[in-house]
Amino acid sequence: MAKNKTAYVCNECGQDFPRWQGQCSACQEWNTISELKISTAKLTTATSSGYAGSVGGGSKKLTEIEEVDAEKRLTGIGELDRVLCGGLTTGSVNIISGDPGAGKTTLLSDLVSRMSQSMPSLYCTAEESLSQFKNRVNRLKLNCNEDNLYLMAETSVEAIIAELEAKQVKFAVIDSIQAVVTELANGSPGSPSQVKGSAQALTQYCKQNNVTMFLVAHVNKNNETAGPQTLIHIVDCLTHIECNDGQIRTLRANKNRFGDVDTVGIFRMTERGMLSVDNPSEIFLSGSSTDSAGSAITCIRKGNRNLLLEIQCLTTETEGEFPQRVCVGLNMNRIKMLTGILRKHTKTKIFHDTYFNLVGGLKIDESETCIDLALVAALLSSLNDFIVPRTTCIMGELSLNGDVRPIDSGVPRVKEAVQHGFTEIYIPFRNYHKSMEGLGATIHSVKTIHELIELIN
Repeated sequence: MAKNKTAYVCNECGQDFPRWQGQCSACQEWNTISELKISTAKLTTATSSGYAGSVGGGSKKLTEIEEVDAEKRLTGIGELDRVLCGGLTTGSVNIISGDPGAGKTTLLSDLVSRMSQSMPSLYCTAEESLSQFKNRVNRLKLNCNEDNLYLMAETSVEAIIAELEAKQVKFAVIDSIQAVVTELANGSPGSPSQVKGSAQALTQYCKQNNVTMFLVAHVNKNNETAGPQTLIHIVDCLTHIECNDGQIRTLRANKNRFGDVDTVGIFRMTERGMLSVDNPSEIFLSGSSTDSAGSAITCIRKGNRNLLLEIQCLTTETEGEFPQRVCVGLNMNRIKMLTGILRKHTKTKIFHDTYFNLVGGLKIDESETCIDLALVAALLSSLNDFIVPRTTCIMGELSLNGDVRPIDSGVPRVKEAVQHGFTEIYIPFRNYHKSMEGLGATIHSVKTIHELIELIN
């Protein structure tokens, strides 16, 4: 009879200990260490294989190791392939997280349907019935191979692995890792010990049998992946869906062992599911064919991707004692600072209600300061009732002394604007480069806020 080995795991951070103790020395929490019983037979396999498959056998010279390139497969979902740096890596284990309603299940339902056309695929749902999943497939009109797509409602990791083995599945989705349990760990579903043990068992099977898998993960109140930090170290790729106002969804990779993590994917949530947006700039531009006051276009950077964005501003006479400042998708503190710079250096008096809006419902991070000049241009355009042509793109950071500071990746931003037909581009003086001369657009290099106002007027 196989004996059981006892280990002790912290339910908060997932740290292992050789014996029980009252306080976790890693996270400093009290009474969070629980007992974990592991079968000796299974422990031998687990400890000798590690997270990524078989290990051991002593050391080897670098010349003795066979080089194997990671095989990637296009999923047919353009923005997902972009985030995964060329497609889904065969044999990889990936996590996708996001707020409830962000579109995790919708996106993976589309993905597993596409993958079933070329390989046996399994969708294991522990949070909804099989009829609910089938209704979603029919409602979204997903194109799948019904003979290759298997559905399973199960919470036992051992039963899931047995089904993967029996059906010789090569692509699987587990929805979600917080809902499944393994016999190798104690605790209720979603506890740190269960999440860690389940992820480890599933990852070992995938690595040893060349199975590609997606694990759905919940998020905590800080919009971060829930569970022990060990979970993130176990998997190959960690992706997260961010919900912007409206239908826009942003997919970002926070970890990727088979590529970089600077790429951002843009999706639109519709009645047909999560649709890949191949040209996001079309969403963030109003599409109006007529020029109007209070509008300016800039180029922001999401990861390693350049996006054209339209900023709209409306100023009206205030009816109360104090003027209002309202902005959607922007940092209010940044708006107050820019209006202060205008009052100080240009003597512009803004005794008006001021409203700012970003077309498309995108939210701008505080670190994205290249929109300062466009914000100022849109504000002055509405305040003084003049038009900034829609063929003009303005980018640059404004300092407190009125100088225009350089921005990162100036040349790629300018090239992106030229590709979309912009003929006049305003950039910081120190971002100007000779390579911009042959792009077919007029480049204005700006040193101060005064130069910008003279040029756009």
